[in-house]
Amino acid sequence: MNKKIRTDAVDHLFDAILCLQNKEDCYSFFEDLCTVNELLSLSQRFEVASMLRDHKTYLEIAEKTGASTATISRVNRSLNYGDDGYELVFERMQ
Repeated sequence: MNKKIRTDAVDHLFDAILCLQNKEDCYSFFEDLCTVNELLSLSQRFEVASMLRDHKTYLEIAEKTGASTATISRVNRSLNYGDDGYELVFERMQ
């Protein structure tokens, strides 16, 4: 993990997220925490990651999600060279 983001404030945020118990809790918390555009961007990146993992093409992903090729490329780089956070979540969601 990037050491620049390991701060007390980020730890506090993650502790708060870990307290959420269901999807409704998540909706309430993230609606208060994020702007609509921030939340939609996060969900778009997650959808892009899922589609990349399913070997969809950039064109298919862009058409379905509206993500730019730059965003798709950034997510692809995280999948291939990141800290395996996406993979951890995908495995746990199965």
